[in-house]
Amino acid sequence: MIDFTGVKLKNMATHFVGNKLRDEGIKISDGEVSLPDGDTKKYLLKYFLSSFVDNEKFNFTNPTELSLNAVYTLISRIFSDTDSFYENSVELSKHLYSNSTHPKVNGGEFTVCLFENIILDGIETNAIGVFKTEVKDIFLKFDSTKDNYVIRYDNGVNVGRLDKGCLVFEQQVQNGFKVCIVDSNKSNDTQYWKDDFLSVKPLSDEYHFTKNFLSITKDFVTKQLSEEFEVSKADKIDLLNRSVEYFKTHDRFEKKSFEEAVFDDPEMIQSFRSYDKEYRGNKNVDISDNFQISSQAVKKQSRIFKSVLKLDRNFDIYIHGNKDLIEKGIEKDGRKFYKIYYEEEK
Repeated sequence: MIDFTGVKLKNMATHFVGNKLRDEGIKISDGEVSLPDGDTKKYLLKYFLSSFVDNEKFNFTNPTELSLNAVYTLISRIFSDTDSFYENSVELSKHLYSNSTHPKVNGGEFTVCLFENIILDGIETNAIGVFKTEVKDIFLKFDSTKDNYVIRYDNGVNVGRLDKGCLVFEQQVQNGFKVCIVDSNKSNDTQYWKDDFLSVKPLSDEYHFTKNFLSITKDFVTKQLSEEFEVSKADKIDLLNRSVEYFKTHDRFEKKSFEEAVFDDPEMIQSFRSYDKEYRGNKNVDISDNFQISSQAVKKQSRIFKSVLKLDRNFDIYIHGNKDLIEKGIEKDGRKFYKIYYEEEK
């Protein structure tokens, strides 16, 4: 959890970073930005920080040596010597520009901030934020005159929507810091922010263990199961529901007890184990078989677990519980049906 209640903005620098492919260039400001006060400061902090609540955590990485990760090295220099803040914000801008080569990357303001007094997982820490504004909104303004109103428009930033952001916390320095990321455009063709510019890997913690194991289970049930077993869509939904229910009702995950609670069939369990092993190898995912469950990850992942049985264009059946209360059959004339049992109508 992140607590920004007592946060202080100490330094801030903004530069323009364009699309290198289109040769838009960069525009370096001649110094740090004068820090605002009052309501402007309040809205600025909201814009920068409100998207960081229960975010996944990452570490900077490099396939050869961590010090070769440019953002990690530049951030480390700022933490070590805050007097170097401005010059390193310039270097971060240049590094971002060199990685802004995809045709869909939009130019925009790139801001680097130094924050103090942030509470992360119960520990007070400092953080460096890097943010990029790529989308501007049009706002209508109604200005009151003596007897009427004058209506005009202006371009600006929506403080409730951060395009791209990254908070680097001064924790786990030797492992690549603790890092949180925001990217409002998560399409595969514009992953330059996370992969090319920042170059981060998931932190090996309960959040990622929980998230990844739920993903493995979902993929197994929806993609692999029907190739080896005769299962209906209702059966698949039931397995997905039982998977989420296990994570919601347990504080700690144990792989063997999970398999028995969800699949309850030796052959299906063996198939799941094989799929799990192959999935981890192909995607280079490291997951413990015994870990504390992250309620935040369960809440986020459960949203993508479909519990809807769609029948042609006529009916959607939401299945949340006991699959024994639903039966599937075929009439003599070939029409298919589901029979549903219930105790009361609400």
